[in-house]
Amino acid sequence: MKFKINQDHFSNGLQQVLNVVATRSTMPILSNVLIEAEEGHISLTTTNLDLGIRCRIKAEVSEPGSTTLPVRKLATIVRELPVNEVFVETSDSNQAKITSGGSLFKIMGLSAEEFPPLPTFENRKVFELSQDKIVNMLKSVSYAQSTDENRYILNGVYFNFADEKLTLVATDGRRLGLTALELEISEDNAGSLILPAKTVGELERLMGKGEAVKVAFNDRQAAFEIAIDEAGDSGLIDHLYLVSKIVEGNYPNYRQVIPKETEHRVKIERELMLECVHRAALVTSDKSNSVKLKVSKNLLEISGSSTEYGESHESMAIAYDGPEVQVAFNPQFLMEPLKALTKDEVFFEFKDELSPGLFKTLDNFICVIMPLRLN
Repeated sequence: MKFKINQDHFSNGLQQVLNVVATRSTMPILSNVLIEAEEGHISLTTTNLDLGIRCRIKAEVSEPGSTTLPVRKLATIVRELPVNEVFVETSDSNQAKITSGGSLFKIMGLSAEEFPPLPTFENRKVFELSQDKIVNMLKSVSYAQSTDENRYILNGVYFNFADEKLTLVATDGRRLGLTALELEISEDNAGSLILPAKTVGELERLMGKGEAVKVAFNDRQAAFEIAIDEAGDSGLIDHLYLVSKIVEGNYPNYRQVIPKETEHRVKIERELMLECVHRAALVTSDKSNSVKLKVSKNLLEISGSSTEYGESHESMAIAYDGPEVQVAFNPQFLMEPLKALTKDEVFFEFKDELSPGLFKTLDNFICVIMPLRLN
């Protein structure tokens, strides 16, 4: 195998695939990147057996071939090379020679034949969606995923393709984020999956480099073909391919958590409320991690307190003419949906101090937050 490549392009490609590599693995090959050189490009592939990724980078290939090299060490070396032109050549013993300017490195690799292939799967359901829409949907719910390993079924985002829409849901039992997108779905294509948190994080990082993303899934795996806009100077071409195991099991009935009715609704300025909650929470502590929301005529007051640090008080004008209501929440749970949303117009709905609070937007977004006891 022999090719010439731009250093920035090579480095960028390695950054795309680096996150997936297992930090501690019993199989040495899983610490390596599979490099395959074909006419006009090289492919870089990494996997940890739960998640795999492949990208393509433009390169001048004079001898096609393949090898695997330790990815973290390779990424560090490529980043530090002195000039933009990089030459890579491999020998039969899987040693790679990397030259750039006055630098020469010889890196020992392992045979490409040992590298586990990324799954391609049949009998799958396929959808094509907009990258921007999907990444915004993921961000608007992913903060609510559970990190409790005992509740593994909640350690991810639930995708449901049904009823002419794609619905995304995440919950950890104390709050729930839900968003939906209208979509044509045939009976044969309807289905659902739970995407693990690690995969969700990778998708959020990788998307936004092009227009479309193709989603394909069956009972055990999901794959994402993320189109690349080749107009930029990233060196990436075609698409990024991400394939992931899905969380096995049935997602709980999330609809029963969403209150059927709330008595009061106020329109809020998203950024202003985010700033007020953030400041009010500055005096809270691990022991008393709550802020109190008090709604009265045309006024929302947000206060925090702890025996360690003292008290805080914020107020903002709202259009409201109902009874006075006080309710306490974890400030993080209020801030995360407000941060994740891009719409300025957000509605806050509530009933009383024992009922959940809701954030809603006009376009199919709901976040349910369980209240805390008022001290």
